Amino acid sequence: MTGQRTMGDALTAESAGTLRHELRTPVNHIVGYAEMLREDSADGSPEAATLGSILGIAREVLERINTALPPSGVATEGDLTALLTALRDPQARVLAATVTLLAGERDSQFVADVGKIAEAAKKLTDPPRITPRTSGNGGNGAAGPSASTSHGSKAPANAGAHTAPSGAQPESSRATGRLLVVDDVEDNRTVLTRRLVKEGYSVETAADGRQALAMVERAEFDLVLLDVMMPEMDGFEVLDHLKASPKTRGIPVIMISALDDMASVVRCIEHGAEDYLPKPFDPVLLRARIGASLEKKRLHDRQADYLRQVSVVIEAAATVEQGTYAAGALAALTSRDDELGRLARVFDAMALGIRAREGRLREQLRELRADVSIATSEFETLKGAAAADQDDLLKPGMVLGNRYEILGRVGRGGMGIVYRALDRELGEDVAVKTIRQELLSGDPVLAERFKSEIRLARRISHRNVVRTHDLGEADGISFVTMEFIHGLTMRELLSTRGKLGVASTLAVARQLVEALAVAHAAGVIHRDVKPENVLLDGDGVLKVMDFGIARLAEASSSRTQSGMIVGTPAYMAPEQLVGEEIDGRADLYAAGVVIYECLVGRAPFQAPNAVALIGKVLTTEATPPAVAGVDIPPAVSALVMRLLSKDPAARPANAVELLELLAELG
Repeated sequence: MTGQRTMGDALTAESAGTLRHELRTPVNHIVGYAEMLREDSADGSPEAATLGSILGIAREVLERINTALPPSGVATEGDLTALLTALRDPQARVLAATVTLLAGERDSQFVADVGKIAEAAKKLTDPPRITPRTSGNGGNGAAGPSASTSHGSKAPANAGAHTAPSGAQPESSRATGRLLVVDDVEDNRTVLTRRLVKEGYSVETAADGRQALAMVERAEFDLVLLDVMMPEMDGFEVLDHLKASPKTRGIPVIMISALDDMASVVRCIEHGAEDYLPKPFDPVLLRARIGASLEKKRLHDRQADYLRQVSVVIEAAATVEQGTYAAGALAALTSRDDELGRLARVFDAMALGIRAREGRLREQLRELRADVSIATSEFETLKGAAAADQDDLLKPGMVLGNRYEILGRVGRGGMGIVYRALDRELGEDVAVKTIRQELLSGDPVLAERFKSEIRLARRISHRNVVRTHDLGEADGISFVTMEFIHGLTMRELLSTRGKLGVASTLAVARQLVEALAVAHAAGVIHRDVKPENVLLDGDGVLKVMDFGIARLAEASSSRTQSGMIVGTPAYMAPEQLVGEEIDGRADLYAAGVVIYECLVGRAPFQAPNAVALIGKVLTTEATPPAVAGVDIPPAVSALVMRLLSKDPAARPANAVELLELLAELG
């Protein structure tokens, strides 16, 4: 014994735990070797009976150790001395049993294993040394033996790979997995490794913690069986290193130790161990816990792989946004027979469809740009000649409201004249649209409603919408400032080109409906969609203007002599003409008229006066574009006719649905 103690001296909990561990270690060896030999013996044979007797004696020894040195409670040096004396009888019985087992002719492995049982039995009554040490990670865990103890032979630090012997177990019932056994006692490694190999596992061993950490860095393991009490680096410290590294964090660890106190078990679990097995362990329990841990590992690996594959789909989605998605990019996933595989197949088909659709849209836009380019050069000459005859309200060089320097007239509409101006505060060009004074005067309710509409329109921000800036009044002139677009209106385009091809028309339709979709989402209905309110720049980008202004024309129409003419009846939906409550489907009707005019070269309804025109819109069915024009696909014609339905319910429900229908046509 270490120190000067009397027989009545009480052992510390730490010392008692160390002694219990040391005394249980040879019992673990006896049980391990005896279990293996009994499993290989024929049932009912004398060898099986003798080995069963040895296992019974081992259980008796364990009970005596736990009684004399309980995990909780007080033990003294006298209790230890009495225990060692009491173990002489079971020791003698085990040794006698080993002599019986070696009687007769035996193979070398059997003799060696029985010799291990005898060697362990001889150590049962050796007084263990108490050489406690602090846990390697500085925690308050159970102390372990020093690098040299009285029990258990130490092997040099080495690792070995072990596989199941041929024919050891039917292939259908063999376990699978690569396991690492870490224990500083060679007999512990041997017993456990042989059992695991017999189960069908591939097993490698490490004699200390540092070697184990080096091995898991070099190779992949499915499970680590880790001893707690080892010199230099104990099991707790090894466990902490494993769980701290992203590479090894997912490897399940089962702690194995002759320590059986609750504090040690709890500490192992708190440090991240999957399970804990006290030595000596029951073979059935060992098999079950290893199997459960490996199943969790397989599940973890499947989940990790699934997440990796999901990230591949996410990356593919990014390439779709960038326009760089390549056919077959998800080939590795599309072959999977699971939900992710189905998702990959659907995504691949959709991505390729989007790519083809984008290609068609680019071609449509290319044709539209060509039409715009030709029309612009033709129209500039006509516009320049007409400008000289106009009597403008504002002249170039004038400054409106001490801010907007007029650069020239752009066009004229039913609401007023549009000018190009320099915003001196912002240093950029804007469009200034004057509002005829009679539309606002005499009706403060109407004027306030108009301001409200303009405020609402200012919230619309989209590449296909002319941005409304502000509403102002200066020098007796009411005006709205807007984004200035270098280009021409759809009316100007159609007046020079007559009509457009199907590709150019679909490019116009798609952009027009995108503008309506974003406006409707903001709660704004245009109410006066027509070629005059649609601009096209040199790149073929379409811009819808006058959101908010059309409401003024509609509200003031009852006070104008020409009545509905202000609302452009050729483009107004039937429900709008008769004064019913309208929604976004009225704008879709107007879009249908614009598309019809692009395809055919004229509006679907024409008449010598407004009254006759309104009558036709309300009562007459339009001639389908495919009949009125040439080379117009039936599907395109059918969609236009659906937009021109007298009943709003027969039209697409909203602009978003119409966008999808247009995409299918492309």
